[in-house]
Amino acid sequence: METEIEKIDKDSEAFPNCLRDMPSAPKVLYFRGKLPANDEKRVAMVGSRVCSDYGRRAGADIAQGLVDAGFTIVSGLTQGVDTIGHTAAVESGRRTIAVLGTGIDRASLYPQSNLDLSEKIVNNGGCLLSEYPPGMHGAKYTFPQRNRIVAALSKAVVVIEAKIKSGSLITARWAQKMGKPVFALPGSIYALNSGGCNDLIRQGAILIRNASDILEALGHAVTPSQQKTLFGATPEENLILEALSEEALEMDKIITKTTLPPQTVLSIIPVLEIKGLVKNIGGMKYYLNRN
Repeated sequence: METEIEKIDKDSEAFPNCLRDMPSAPKVLYFRGKLPANDEKRVAMVGSRVCSDYGRRAGADIAQGLVDAGFTIVSGLTQGVDTIGHTAAVESGRRTIAVLGTGIDRASLYPQSNLDLSEKIVNNGGCLLSEYPPGMHGAKYTFPQRNRIVAALSKAVVVIEAKIKSGSLITARWAQKMGKPVFALPGSIYALNSGGCNDLIRQGAILIRNASDILEALGHAVTPSQQKTLFGATPEENLILEALSEEALEMDKIITKTTLPPQTVLSIIPVLEIKGLVKNIGGMKYYLNRN
């Protein structure tokens, strides 16, 4: 059953301080779940709605590293990078905050494909948040407007993949105006999805390779990695892990690279997923999970 939508105005003591003090502060908030606490450690993770395999893999790894370090992921619930960040938190049993550019009722929520994820966020102790009332559908201006709230809620903004004119860059600009650090994942100079990130880095954003780079820059203690063992229980499992050591591969390429019978690979991959040694980034394409 859907939890009740609550409303809070700017004058309320429960209104988050970071939003009350921000430029163009929202006068009212509608929310489901637990409001952001003033002392909560929060980092925004934003980026392309249509990720490359590289973006999906890096986004998942970075989000997991931030979640494991005790940070709450803030994002916008849209497809792509937003979904990756929220999902990493939910699957780890941690809270995450979704700031919407629509009303937060089920009929208005965008995208509708993330209705189930939105419920998991609330049920897992997180929060759905919007300055727009129930029944308000998205408009051309509502999503850029909500990006200022994403930036204001967060200690820093992490951009995973973004084109030159990506809306994620609006969030990054708001963070810069607020004096907050912006981190960007570099990409190929030939990749359209990395054009915005590469520009951010050229303009002074902090280049990142992993979550540890972010944690160190924020002055957060980075403990030695507690990586899972990457050794399988059988020679066949080890062949598959070795095949995935350098890049994500589709099932047929794993079969070709290992020379194992197709039925063997098809039976082992689910076992390695259960063990947490490999992850599916979509389209039956797998990569080595080093977290």
